[in-house]
Amino acid sequence: METVKKLNIVKDRTFESPIPKTVEEVALFISGMLREYQYMDQQAQFQTIPEYPEFAWFEGLINAVTHRDYSYAGEHIRISMYDDRLEILSPGKLPNTVTLNNMRTTRYARNPRIAKTLVAFRWVREMNEGVQRIFTEMETALLHDPIYSEPNGQYVKLTLENSSTSRILRSQDTLHNQIGKEILASLNEYEIAAVRLAYSKNDLTRKDLAAYLGRSLKLASSTLHALVEKNILHWHGSSLRDPHQYYTLNQQVEGADPPVGSH
Repeated sequence: METVKKLNIVKDRTFESPIPKTVEEVALFISGMLREYQYMDQQAQFQTIPEYPEFAWFEGLINAVTHRDYSYAGEHIRISMYDDRLEILSPGKLPNTVTLNNMRTTRYARNPRIAKTLVAFRWVREMNEGVQRIFTEMETALLHDPIYSEPNGQYVKLTLENSSTSRILRSQDTLHNQIGKEILASLNEYEIAAVRLAYSKNDLTRKDLAAYLGRSLKLASSTLHALVEKNILHWHGSSLRDPHQYYTLNQQVEGADPPVGSH
């Protein structure tokens, strides 16, 4: 986060409605800002996963609204989204007997009326395991454990890391298994870009590749045609003039590396 002339904030929104409306508006805003990643499962089917598990960030929001110290006049719950993490900062220390060490198993409602209201709205679904489930959801998504801290002893901060680098490496490993390292190494830069784009899209057109490369349709066409001849891409269409023609990645390329664990 930069300031003054180096200010790098992309969007800055403040929500000041009654709590139920604020929760809905903030949740909608966050979900619209999150990125998605695609990968290929063991059945060679494309799956889409969000940047963070929905339960993790929504539960973090609900906990902040429920347990913040509202005696901090003029302060707000602050949610900051970075390239590699999401932070939820809530005014006030952890309540009563709750500590950073026991918060996964210890519960105490600083604002019981707000807590009951959120239960009535069915936003608090797991009364006694919210924090624990955040850990579980992050682990299931192959992400690092959530990080709780108390900055300056005056706030509670939840940090969710997205590990986008790990996801990119995982997609690269998938391409190695599906196409083969040697085959990938033999491709030129345009062909590699086309393969990666085909991996992330259900169908790839000449216009998609041309826009992605910032090059001409002619170059995009020749690149895609070369990958079809190498049996890496599969062409779909009724004729070369078909306006709906597209390309997909073959499920397994001849000469590719065998999947891990195969014999």
